[in-house]
Order: sequence, then C-alpha cells, then structure tokens
Amino acid sequence: MAEMLGGWKRTHKCGDLRASDVGKTVTLMGWVHHRRDHGGLVFVDLRDRYGVTQVVFDPQLADKVHKQSHLIRSEWVLAVKGQVTQRPEGTVNPKIATGEIEVRCSEVKVLNEAQTPVFPIEDDVEVSEEARMEFRYLDLRREYMKSKLIARHKMSMAARNFMSGDGFLEIETPILIKNTPEGSREYVVPSRVNPGKFFVLPQSPQQLKQTCMIAGLDKYFQVAKCFRDEDLRADRQPEFTQIDWEMSFIDEEDIYRVGEGLMKAIFKEALGEGLKTPFPRLTYAEAVGRYGNDKPDLRFDLPLVEVGAIAAKSDFKVFKDVLGRGDVVKALNAKGCADFSRKDMDDLTAFVGKYGAKGMAWFKVKDGKLDSNIAKYFNDGAQKELLTALKGEEGDLLLFGADKVDLVNESLGALRVEIARRKGLIEKGPKWAFAWVTDFPMFGKDEKGRLYSMNHPFTAPREKDMALLDSDPLKVTARAYDMVLNGFELGSGTIRIHDSTLQSKVFRLLDISPEKAQERFGFLLRALTFGAPPHGGMAVGLDRIAMLLTGAPNIRDVIAFPKTAKATDLMTGSPSEIDEELMKELKIKIEMEDLI
Repeated sequence: MAEMLGGWKRTHKCGDLRASDVGKTVTLMGWVHHRRDHGGLVFVDLRDRYGVTQVVFDPQLADKVHKQSHLIRSEWVLAVKGQVTQRPEGTVNPKIATGEIEVRCSEVKVLNEAQTPVFPIEDDVEVSEEARMEFRYLDLRREYMKSKLIARHKMSMAARNFMSGDGFLEIETPILIKNTPEGSREYVVPSRVNPGKFFVLPQSPQQLKQTCMIAGLDKYFQVAKCFRDEDLRADRQPEFTQIDWEMSFIDEEDIYRVGEGLMKAIFKEALGEGLKTPFPRLTYAEAVGRYGNDKPDLRFDLPLVEVGAIAAKSDFKVFKDVLGRGDVVKALNAKGCADFSRKDMDDLTAFVGKYGAKGMAWFKVKDGKLDSNIAKYFNDGAQKELLTALKGEEGDLLLFGADKVDLVNESLGALRVEIARRKGLIEKGPKWAFAWVTDFPMFGKDEKGRLYSMNHPFTAPREKDMALLDSDPLKVTARAYDMVLNGFELGSGTIRIHDSTLQSKVFRLLDISPEKAQERFGFLLRALTFGAPPHGGMAVGLDRIAMLLTGAPNIRDVIAFPKTAKATDLMTGSPSEIDEELMKELKIKIEMEDLI
C-alpha cells in the first residue's frame, strides 16, 4: 500500500477540516464528487465516507497541478496535498461541515481512474432499483445509502452494548445445521464428505439457544443471520438479521423489560430520542377484534366495532344472511369523511375487495340520522343504536363489513389504515407507537382439520389451560408475545416448553409421530431430560428496525447487499449454475425436465 500511495499518508478525512485548521498542510484521499472549471480555477469536491472537502487547483500556486486537474473526471480516486485556507467571503457553504474552508492543492496523485458512472452519485436523482442493485458499490457511495448503513451500525452496537451490560453472553450458533422444519421452507446445503446428506441454513437459532439454557449459560444473545426460502415482500429478505436472546428462570415480565430496554438503547444511539416505557399491552383477541390484525398501527384509533346484535334488528337481507350463517358484522367510524364522493366510495369498496370482501355497506351521518341507499332497512331505534355504538357524529362516515370473521377483520383492518392515510391521521399521531401483543392462541387448524402451531412447537401453554390440551386444544392460550411498532411486527417470542414429556405431547397434537419427533428433534428432546431450566426468549428483526427508524421505503435500503423480490443478487449474478465437476463431487444430478 505504501508503494501504491508513493509514500503519501492521509492526514485528515474529507469531513474533518474546520476553520480552526486554516494554515495547516494536509493530505486528503477520496473520490471526485464534482469538478467545476471556472476558467482560471478548477474546483474539485473530494468525497470519502466522512464528508466532502472543496479542493482548489490554482495555476498561480502550482501550474503543473492545475494542468493535471483538466484531466480529472467524476469518481476518479485522488490523493491531494495542500494548505487549508478560509473560503473567500460570500462562498461559504453552510450545507456541509467543511463549508468554511477549502484546500489549495500543491500536489495531486491519481490513485485510480474510473469509468463514467452508470448513474450520478447523487441522492436527488431517480435511479431504477435494478441499476442500484446491479451496481450496488456505486449506490453505496450515495449519502442516502451510507447514512442508513451507519445508522444500522449504531443500532447493532447499541444492541450489543445493552445486552452485554445486562449480563448476556454473545454466543455464535452454527450456520450449517440439521433439518428440523419449523414452518418456513429452508435452504438446503449438500454435504460433499457425507454424500446423500444435507445441512440446512437456520431459520432461527431457536433450538440451539434453548440448548444454551440447558447448558446453564443463563443469558444468551446473538446478532444472528437467519435464512428462509419464502416469497419476498418489501419488508422481507431470504437472509436477514435478528437480535436474538434467551434467558433462564424468567417469566414474560423479564422478556418485556429486556425488550423495552433494548429498544430504548437503540433509539437513543441511532436517533438521540427517548422512548416512554412500559409499552402498552393488549391481548391477541383485543388486537384482532379492535384493529383487525395482530400488529396494529396505534398511531391513530379508528377501532373496529362488533355490531351484529344491532344489525340483527334491521331488515337488511345481506346482514341477516351473514348473521344467520354464524358470521359477523363489524364497522368502523371514518371520522369526518362524510364528504367522500361516490368515486371515493367506489375506490374504498374496490380496496376491501382486494382482501376478499364481496362489498361494503356504508352510511353517512347527516342531520342526526343515517344516510345511504340502505338506511330504509334500519328503523329509528336501530339507527340510534348504531350511532351510539360507533360514536357517530355529524359528518362521519360509517363503513361496514359482513362475512367470516377473519375476512372481515383483515379487510376492515386494512381499510382503517387506508382511511388514516387519506385523512392524514398517521402524521397527526405519535411518531412511534409501540405495543406488546400477548396471549396468542397456541394452535390453529388448517383446511384439512389438522392443528398447527401459531408460533413454533416449542411454545409453552399457559398453566391454566394445560387441561385443555386433551379436551379442546384450540382454546389453549400460548405464553407467546409480539412486539409491534407502527403496524409492523418487530419481533416475537415465547416462554418455552422445558419438560420433555410436555414437549412430546405437543408434538403428538401437531401430528408429529414419536418416530418423526426423534428424527427431527431428538437432540432437543434428549437435552430436555438432563435438567432443563424454565426459560424463554425473543428475537427482533434488525433489518426491519433499521427500515422504520431511517424512514426507508423498503428493507433493501438498509441492507448493504440485498436480494431482489425474486431472491437474486444482480451484482454478483447469484444464484448461478455450478460446473459439472462440482456437481459430480456433490453427488447432485438435475433432471432437466424439472427446469422446463
């Protein structure tokens, strides 16, 4: 490196120099951000990770250097020597930290030339996401991306410092593990030295961190890389990072304390903001019933209200038929939205249609009564009851969903967010609305009538519901909890099953035979017989936290080298084919008809 630099040594970074440095001779190294030729003088904004410094090439100071400056182009890599001087009056740039000074160049060394960038290294230029992903090393030079990675670094360090300060040990768990399906599809890795056998990449360190508790390590944490081979969305990636922790001899209150403390530390370090704790808590039933889903956006209210008993008093056939099937009628009050036009109403009806709703009934509150083409089916008493239940006032718009409870909750839950967006309620509410969602059902039932775990099969049931495992498992409440923020799930966790007999029983309920349980989870079942302590834990997604805290529109903007929505890496060209020799070595054969 010393030979490459010709003995030059960087004395300062491009964001360091201030008015107090005037008179110093310095050496800077970086990329040409802008070059401006003002006739006699050439100005170059030299950029590195730390900032930008204006460099002046003056023929009166160094004519040879000035001539060199005419060859320099954008994104060339330079080393410059020169004296720090005060900028002339009227030329100070208050937008940058080095805006009071400039460096008058006496020597310049071109460390590397560069092709013309495929897009300008600027934040205010529209660039396609495909180009940004393919030329990620150029995209990462932009201040927008750099600032997000720096913020993410701060969050990661804050997490490590907090967890270490609270007595947790950072313990790395392996990336190559045994196939133990927990719900999502796994990435499979063939073993060369064990032909016909495979590793998988971990969906989470779940069973391994439980093993750490059985080992007596008491408090584990890890900034863990995890992998899921599933369809992607704006807030998901096939490989992601989570802040993962596990604790022994604890209950839910200990998890809440650590989770809230962790968030306070991250927000303080990354944003300089304090958070109010404890976070509000609501049960799964309350969250879904009132807001339509288990990750409610609480920056605004707009609750869903069950109005089936009132709707049953009407003569409206749609409602009566729905209630007759044992389904539900719910509504929300879009405050002050009675001025919505017919087109607005058609748009909202189409919106809920995306979630499976077959239509949407509505009333406007006008002159103390309900106004719509179905108002005639509701007598004065029923109208008054609806107004009371929905707190309807002059100028409000009452929106109804009637169908199966899950469909109504999902469609109206999405609609409340859409109404809030249209009315600007999100901006008027608190900036950060955290909550804990607790008391999840332990099991759900699929279309074939089989039970499945609502979280994962290692989740403990509430003690009071233990007997229901035999008689009515769908009524069992799990010791499970989620942390939510602004309509996103930040993370989830549970108190674990620490008794091997109970764990085997839960496997049987999930239709996992003893033989299959041994094959998949035998090591954990065996470990549980060696004195496992009561324990529990949680994981929160670092990528998602970084996305929310930096205001990024999607999760790819806070990951240095993300994948596309098709799980491909445009920069490296992966996934890719491997050569035939390696295929033979790994004992892999691809049936070409499978690829057609």
